[in-house]
Amino acid sequence: MPNDVFDGRPVIGICNTWSELTPCNTHLRDLAEQVKTGVLEAGGIAFEFPVMSLGKALIKPTTMLYRNLASMDVEESIRANSIDGVVVLANCDKTTPACLMGAASVDLPTMVVSGGPMLNSKHQGRDIGSGTDLWKFSEDLRAGNHQPVDV
Repeated sequence: MPNDVFDGRPVIGICNTWSELTPCNTHLRDLAEQVKTGVLEAGGIAFEFPVMSLGKALIKPTTMLYRNLASMDVEESIRANSIDGVVVLANCDKTTPACLMGAASVDLPTMVVSGGPMLNSKHQGRDIGSGTDLWKFSEDLRAGNHQPVDV
């Protein structure tokens, strides 16, 4: 970037938990571009940086095991860079608190933008949600009451 970009305007970090391994965060890369545009339109300059992303579906043994590590990642990534404020893009029930804990520890102006709930999907012609249906299917599988899934 040219030197004249750093003419006193605020430098805003975009702390992004985007990951293809975290289904509820895969759309955050697109959201980051919209946030960058908003920061520029408001007179700032934006720099996106990645932090650890946690998603229940794939992380073993549990996402809770890594929440504090993710929080430290957020905190140190913010602290280590020369920024005036941060927009945190987070989703999921472990990533969001991890980001909040990390950002609060740095004491910079912070805005958290949630990516919103995961959209429902379809299974055998009916809507299924990522939360309640997941647990129902898991319990049915353990009980041996599962139906074959056409792939």
